[in-house]
Amino acid sequence: MKNSVALFFICLFLFQCDTSSDSGKARFKISFTKQMADQSQDGRLLLLISNNDKAEPRNQINDGLNTQMVFGVDVEGMKAGDEIAIDEKAFGFPISSISEIPKGNYFVQALLNRYETFKLKTGHTVKLPPDQGEGQQWNNKPGNFYSQPVSVSFDPSASDVTEIVMDQKIPPVKEPADTKYIKHIKIQSQKLTEFWGRPMFLGAHVLLPEGFEEHPEARYPIMIFHGHFPDDFGGFSEKAPDPNMDTTDFNARFGIYGYRKFQEQEAYNFYRQWISKNFPRFLIVEIQHANPYYDDSYAVNSANLGPYGDAIMYELLPEIEKKFRGIGQGWARFTYGGSTGGWEALAAQMFYPDEFNGCFAACPDPIDFRAYCLVDLYKDKNAYWYESDFKKLPKPSHRNYLGQIQSTMEESNHFELALGTKSRSGQQWDIWEAVYSPQGEDGYPKRIFNKETGEIDPEVAKYWKENYDLRYILERDWATLGPKLKGKIHIYCGDMDNYYLNNAVYLMEDFLKKTKNPFYGGEVDYGDRAEHCWNGDQENPNYVSRLRYNTMYLPKILKRIEESAPKGADLKSWRY
Repeated sequence: MKNSVALFFICLFLFQCDTSSDSGKARFKISFTKQMADQSQDGRLLLLISNNDKAEPRNQINDGLNTQMVFGVDVEGMKAGDEIAIDEKAFGFPISSISEIPKGNYFVQALLNRYETFKLKTGHTVKLPPDQGEGQQWNNKPGNFYSQPVSVSFDPSASDVTEIVMDQKIPPVKEPADTKYIKHIKIQSQKLTEFWGRPMFLGAHVLLPEGFEEHPEARYPIMIFHGHFPDDFGGFSEKAPDPNMDTTDFNARFGIYGYRKFQEQEAYNFYRQWISKNFPRFLIVEIQHANPYYDDSYAVNSANLGPYGDAIMYELLPEIEKKFRGIGQGWARFTYGGSTGGWEALAAQMFYPDEFNGCFAACPDPIDFRAYCLVDLYKDKNAYWYESDFKKLPKPSHRNYLGQIQSTMEESNHFELALGTKSRSGQQWDIWEAVYSPQGEDGYPKRIFNKETGEIDPEVAKYWKENYDLRYILERDWATLGPKLKGKIHIYCGDMDNYYLNNAVYLMEDFLKKTKNPFYGGEVDYGDRAEHCWNGDQENPNYVSRLRYNTMYLPKILKRIEESAPKGADLKSWRY
């Protein structure tokens, strides 16, 4: 008896007891076939469970009300045939443990988001999922292993073991082809290659003006359209939509039918406008800068992502301007975008003030960390809960224009934690952390707040403030930045932004209105009851204006060029 007790505690301490027959310990065992890979694999192993077959479970995971279930564990050195258990200890979302899944019939799928090893310039070694040309989408990343969905009758109180074998691999992405107007460029960045310890690339889609080939003497202003990873230049089509195209599709966000056809018509309308006789001749550029943390680098230098700001500014843009005859001077460069692109447009203008002549920042990600959505990173102690002696009230993270809540801060971050530890989920809160945080001792980003509990780290918040709080930096450095930015800052946001981004814009506006020597001389405007992506159009609904970024700021850009171009500047060769 004594020996049995001793053996039990030894097993418990070493976590080596076999509990496969324990009641109430239902689990899944996941493996991959040798056809997938001969080498051992590192990554995030995901179990995906859905109560419907509307789509594969891997395509039904999000942090909204319609999400299905995901459970994840980190794996290192997983070999073909190894069976990795996902049991009640695996972190899950929106249900935290498989032991809490209601008894019933489900569709189940497994996926391995594969990591590779990077030996950084800082001396750290990290394991991350490199982008494979898909824009950092774990559920569609080329090379990731997955299984076909299977129907399972699941009872968490049983001792069943469900075996799932990953025998499928996501195929490579097809590169977009050049057309008369749309060209593609890709360069190896020396700056990023040095940081990451392996070849790293930047790409761009370039929209050429009408008459580019016929006017070899022309040199063009350039407009950088920032945003999430573009697989090709979007919103431009030389082909009109099929008049018989089905219009029964329903867009729940905007509450309208036939939005796909409407988008195609807008793309064709833009093409017709682009080639019209008196339309200004510009280069428009969409940048590809997906990285091992996200679909986009935020176009700034970062302790964790490396010098993406400098790489874009001093390696990619000069190559684009050389190849496609850009003017190549700050007075002839402009930048704009929405959401992530809005933050990037303002940040690029601020951090490279002489290199751009105006930014148009629509619905920007938080530009003042006193309003990090609904969190004040400098005063709040917890990002998930409002302070109270007796209540536990969660902070929302997403609403609609009526104020109805779809998710909370805790839910959004627990969704990410199920997808990946150490800021590796490839999602929104983790990329803010990866871009803005100092590098931790383990080589990964330092957490701005505990991902499980929401407790804020004030030391990390101080680092964020000094390096990436755009309002604070403007106020701190206005004496030197102000003269360089006069007339260049334009910010737009809906006052019912889904992510509460308007709160930071209010704080930025409070500062800008008080600026002196010089006065900022730009513009801040709001859309009444407008949701995310509102970009300054007071005449059209959001579902229209969001498709017109590439034309709506042109009148202001042309006026700015006329007012600010230096003496002797080329104002004619591109106005044919």
